[in-house]
Amino acid sequence: MKMPVGLSDFSMLIRGGYYFVDKTDFIRKIIDNHANVTLLARPRRFGKTLTLSMVDYFFNISHRLESANLFKGTKISASGSRYMDLRGTKPVLFLTLKDIRVDTYDSMVFQLSNLMGDVYDSFHFLPESPSLTERQKNYYGKIVKGPATEDELMPALRNLIDMLAAHYGKPVLLLLDEYDAPMQKAWDAGYYEKAISFMRNFLSPALKDNPSLDFALITGVLRIAKESIFSGLNNLSVSTVLGGGYAGDFGFTGDEVRKIAEDFHQVGKMDELASWYDGYNFQGLDIYNPWSVINYFHHHGEAASYWVNTSDNRILAWLLANADERRWQEVRQLMEGKSIISGIDENVVYGRLAPDRNMLYTVLLFTGYLKPLRSVDLRRGLYELSLPNREIRDVFEDEILSPLGEGNKDIALYEMQKAMMRGNKESFQFNLGDILRRSVSIHDAAKPESFYHGLMLGFALYYENDYTIRSNRESGFGRYDLAMLPKKENLPGIIMEFKAVKDEKDMEKAAEKAKEQIEEKSYATELKDAGVRAIWTYGIAFCGKKVLVK
Repeated sequence: MKMPVGLSDFSMLIRGGYYFVDKTDFIRKIIDNHANVTLLARPRRFGKTLTLSMVDYFFNISHRLESANLFKGTKISASGSRYMDLRGTKPVLFLTLKDIRVDTYDSMVFQLSNLMGDVYDSFHFLPESPSLTERQKNYYGKIVKGPATEDELMPALRNLIDMLAAHYGKPVLLLLDEYDAPMQKAWDAGYYEKAISFMRNFLSPALKDNPSLDFALITGVLRIAKESIFSGLNNLSVSTVLGGGYAGDFGFTGDEVRKIAEDFHQVGKMDELASWYDGYNFQGLDIYNPWSVINYFHHHGEAASYWVNTSDNRILAWLLANADERRWQEVRQLMEGKSIISGIDENVVYGRLAPDRNMLYTVLLFTGYLKPLRSVDLRRGLYELSLPNREIRDVFEDEILSPLGEGNKDIALYEMQKAMMRGNKESFQFNLGDILRRSVSIHDAAKPESFYHGLMLGFALYYENDYTIRSNRESGFGRYDLAMLPKKENLPGIIMEFKAVKDEKDMEKAAEKAKEQIEEKSYATELKDAGVRAIWTYGIAFCGKKVLVK
């Protein structure tokens, strides 16, 4: 049996003879309970796209002949005629925004114009439909010909739904995959406010009070706050890892994984599978990572971290880089297999992201790096959280805690430690500069000094075997930025003071001022009182991706 690694097309999976974990009961639940608009928020690689593809093949009028064989012997086929009679009866519009990840706002509009041009073109029969007005046909031609202007593009989704409803004489089912991908990229690239304004005008007319819409299923990773994009949408149902139903419809349950193990004659590997890929908690239901389980059996029962490089982690990297010492202590607790308690805010507003503990753990939870063990105080949104399994511990360490590339992480930090301990400011500056070139983004200018402080604190924690790391502690006549107290007598102590400037020409003066501040305020007092005999002090100036060390 072949495992469907990377397959997200339901028809290809069934026709290709791939192993299939039957999730078609989701269709029955949608028929019985769907809201006007349902947002399904789950981590990446948990089957969202395949689920929408399955729904598309079931309901879509254009797939009616093909789908007659696709659902034979499935759970939905056993549910009775009440459900199966709806197969192939609806006009369906299925589109994904997963590839709208570009560096500028103009590029985003251009990519969306191309996407909608392709989607319109897939309904090539519409210009000949007697049910469409001449105005609709003219608009259809503009979108297909492209590129559309912003004003032309904003109503494109609503207009296409109206055209399809007019042609078929019945309302349309909208399936929108990875709706939040453009907003995530816009946040990272610095054009979020323009992007969110556009997407609000692109999505809201299609979803709100639209008689041409039957209902909509929308998937994403994060639940973006209603007021930021779904403004005025009253009939919105949201399903997340914390609540809202459909708990077992994304990811594999324990029974499903055991059945796979039996079919592949690997039942003896259940303990290993659980250790590596189990541990997620969706609304109280134990869930395995489906992507990793599929890869595990595809690789003949070889346990490894398969969930690597499956998503863009820049938001998490930014939140962690700006985290204070307490947050880093909590992260260490998590890495040691312990739990923490934190507030979770389900309504994420990218434009107001702040490096506080609630936002950090909210994003970690919904992107799949944490699991809720229990609700501590539901009214206040307090949960006990932990890492789900061994795979996530490894991925978290490799992809999140280090902003460095895979091959260079240990080498760069090792060389930087050697340089700091020997007073080799040239090597220290070179290695730190190399790290910054791969770590700093446009958002670091918002609170520059606190960003660099958090980044350096994160790097310093790499040296915890040899040093006790302290940040913003009183010593002498003030508070130093960062100190490293040696755990071994033969190691020197290290004190660092940071300055951030906007102009590169000011770096020399700022680094000199930072160095002098250490001396003038006697920041070395704490280390001297602790009996540290040798102390290196560093004044460090930052400007964007550049660094100067004194």
